[in-house]
Amino acid sequence: MPESRPLRLQTADLTLAASEIRIPNTTDAIQVLFAHGFGQTHRAWTASGSALARHGYPNLAFDARGHGESDRNPSGTPYSWDQLIDDTIVLTGNLAAAPVLVGASMGGLIGLMAEARWPGLFRAIVLVDVTPRWESSGLERILAFMSAFPEGFDSLEHAADIIAAYLPHRRERKSPQSLRSLLRQGEDGRWRWHWDPRLIDELARNSGGQQDALAEAARKVRSPLLLISGGRSELISERTTDEFKSLAPHAQHIHLPQATHMVAGDDNDAFTAAVLEYLACLSLPGHPPRYLPKSPGSIPE
Repeated sequence: MPESRPLRLQTADLTLAASEIRIPNTTDAIQVLFAHGFGQTHRAWTASGSALARHGYPNLAFDARGHGESDRNPSGTPYSWDQLIDDTIVLTGNLAAAPVLVGASMGGLIGLMAEARWPGLFRAIVLVDVTPRWESSGLERILAFMSAFPEGFDSLEHAADIIAAYLPHRRERKSPQSLRSLLRQGEDGRWRWHWDPRLIDELARNSGGQQDALAEAARKVRSPLLLISGGRSELISERTTDEFKSLAPHAQHIHLPQATHMVAGDDNDAFTAAVLEYLACLSLPGHPPRYLPKSPGSIPE
């Protein structure tokens, strides 16, 4: 039976929170490393991680620095892309074998840069609704939502209402209690996002300046690549996807028509099925094989 446990992982200068699902007496299974998107935590992967473990794939998910339960940068030390890349390299280097990275948005981009800097770091990379270039209008909408309540929320119910209005397509409204992993209550009684607010200005708003470097990283990477995109994404488009395919002609692409940028949260069953099918393909002789997905609602390209 899979065994889950929390971890604290040391990088060069701070400690990251993580959750690991091990499978006892399994030594040759492909391991998956989950990297969340900006403003998320490792809990974004809970359902997918449990499903992968039931199918024989051990996995590890972690909170990036400044997110969730991981340490924040000290005052006077700005956040940078290089810090996140180095964290990923150190964390991955401590694993027994090269894992398959499943990275959403920021997590995928950081993984792409890490693989370009350290070839062979990952057995394969699954990019979840992210490409080296993105639609700036989509990013601005996301950041506007994330920075709209600097003084926090009156209550968990207030936060749940705001999130429901931002994500009207979701079939189920998040329960107030489920938001405890995303929000922190301050001494003033108000609830604020779990991430360091400095990340907005020090990392996210300057991310456009990384796009040339990201494009070059995509051109360099030779590990197997899979892009899983949402048909209703506001961040990537046919234009950015086509450019990515020209940069990395060996990359494969799955399109989930009903998902937005929050692919794993919008259509977790279809997303997880696509990842499981890809992992099964990676295990076949003659790797890397051509990926032929069978997930309902997915469209191979």
